Amino acid sequence: MHPHPPEELSPPLTEPPASQSADTAPPECPPASSNKLVHALQFLVAPAGDYGIAVWVFLRLLGLCHLIAFASLWVQIDGLIGDNGIISAGQWLEAVSKQLGAHRFWQTPTLCWLDPSQSFRHTLCLLGVLLSLTSIIGVATRLSLGLCWLLYLSLSMVGGVFFGFQWDALLLETTLFALFAAPASWKPAWPRQTPAPARAAIGALWWLAFRLMLLSGAVKLLSKDKLWSDLSALTVHFQTQPLPTPLAWWLHQLPPAFHTASCVAMFAVELGAPFLILCGRLGRRIAAAAFCALMLLVALSGNYCFFNLLVFALSLCLLDDKIWLRFFASREKKPCASPTESTPSKGWLNLCWRSLAGASLLLFLWCSVLQTLVPLFQWRTVPPWGAAPLRWLAPFRSVNSYGLFAVMTQKRPEIILEGSEDGRTWKEYSFKWKAGPTSRSLPIVAPYQPRLDWQMWFASLGELKHNPWFSNFLVRVLQGEPSVLALLETNPFPEKPPRYLRAALFQYKFTNAETRARTGDLWERDYRGDYCPPISLK
Repeated sequence: MHPHPPEELSPPLTEPPASQSADTAPPECPPASSNKLVHALQFLVAPAGDYGIAVWVFLRLLGLCHLIAFASLWVQIDGLIGDNGIISAGQWLEAVSKQLGAHRFWQTPTLCWLDPSQSFRHTLCLLGVLLSLTSIIGVATRLSLGLCWLLYLSLSMVGGVFFGFQWDALLLETTLFALFAAPASWKPAWPRQTPAPARAAIGALWWLAFRLMLLSGAVKLLSKDKLWSDLSALTVHFQTQPLPTPLAWWLHQLPPAFHTASCVAMFAVELGAPFLILCGRLGRRIAAAAFCALMLLVALSGNYCFFNLLVFALSLCLLDDKIWLRFFASREKKPCASPTESTPSKGWLNLCWRSLAGASLLLFLWCSVLQTLVPLFQWRTVPPWGAAPLRWLAPFRSVNSYGLFAVMTQKRPEIILEGSEDGRTWKEYSFKWKAGPTSRSLPIVAPYQPRLDWQMWFASLGELKHNPWFSNFLVRVLQGEPSVLALLETNPFPEKPPRYLRAALFQYKFTNAETRARTGDLWERDYRGDYCPPISLK
């Protein structure tokens, strides 16, 4: 079936029609190049009729990712960036205002400029939860997701180091591209009633899945890390990743041959499967299956918040409606409009939206191409012809480069927080999810993200002077700030804060099967020194 009905061909005229004199020249035909451009544009904006249900499923899962992100942040926000939190968002906004002046609205786009108070940040979380629910239901999907993008951008802008994760950036970029595929209708619809997205919109989602996976594999090899090049990275990954699950301990015990084979399979998915997206429907189906299988295995072995669900949702866009009809045939109401049946509105509002959306999508795609070429070709700087648009869009955190674990962490240092009244007897604070007591079972916390526990893993890989937020954290604990202490599992000084506080550095590693059977411990740890020497408020 052709995407457009063939133009009707009329036989050549042997004589001018009656209404035209013989000496009047016929109108000139438009150039062939112009016709090709028009047909190309018509093809891009024409509905992708075979992927309407796929986008319907994707949009619901994207709304679910937003719901998880807003809800999990809401219960932590006071301790992380509250007025008396580890990082005071209000004080940060005041400092930025003094430094940037009027430029702050563009350089740091956030709704918190309207109201820097802590209660307003709670309001943003509440609105994010409500709008996530409306997008899941399908009420005003495009508007709901657009506002979710704005709210999440606003919170991530004032979140500092606690929003420096790749899945936060991926959520913003995925939502941005999803706006072009989301229906403009205000009412929810069954899957087969949902209008098919434009070809350019579904293509943008495929492109995002392509470069996310390709870059994830490429950066591992381009980093020239020995563990990746000799395929031994997974021999240490399961015990050195931030928050391993119970299955991670068992996977770590498997022989090196299994880890090598798993590493080869991972590279095959990340470097090979993305190109199957270019190989027709069958190729896209295989790529989607490979991506989803990889995300499932990653989710079973590590707690990566909503990242796996988000990539899973993006991968489902590769499946055409012939696959989805097996699940939604019982609720069939009305088939999605085919490319020849769709009749776009001729109103000027629709024309303005199409023009603006098309120009914006081209700009975002162009910048995303640059963000892909820079790490692949290891450019030190962006070429002059691409620097300007990237610099212009950078504050919105919605066109990004990706690549997790480019350099594999070979050891697992852990920061253990201890308090004391006399400087001699020390009691240990316990975090909710990160490694602490050697006998404590490994957690299953995803898709919830304990942002402090995650940041503690990053802090342990560096030094105190490179993590100023950690000093603020120690001060809040010494002050006995309730919102910060609520982020911890135990407080050994419930009546009043300790006089002294220190951070010790330990080296952790998984026990073997024999040691675990004998002692019940999952971890072994060795003391390596002070991360922060004893401090006091006075």
